[in-house]
Amino acid sequence: QVQVVEFGGGLVQPGGSLRLSCTAFGSIFSINDMGWYRQAPGKQRELVASITSGGSTNYADSVKGRFTISRDNAKNTVYLQMNSLKPEDTAVYYCNADHRGWEYWGQGTHVTVSS
Repeated sequence: QVQVVEFGGGLVQPGGSLRLSCTAFGSIFSINDMGWYRQAPGKQRELVASITSGGSTNYADSVKGRFTISRDNAKNTVYLQMNSLKPEDTAVYYCNADHRGWEYWGQGTHVTVSS
């Protein structure tokens, strides 16, 4: 059994920064890809960024140059550093982890960008 838990999130002013983290717990053999998704009110869930176990990254165009994804394989943890935040970044952010071909999702953490 694998559980994925997100940490971080909250309220931040436009232009501010926030760091999210996500850790996979449980009977873990190896985590493959890990990623962050977000879902804004009334919109579909979308990929924000992903990272392979080898460190290759992929970003949505809307966050390139502002967000950075990284991971610590020893801790089964992925991070999302979000800079220059905009109101349109407001959403529930979900962590996703691929463990042996099965996808596991966190409960989500709220990020609100507002003055």
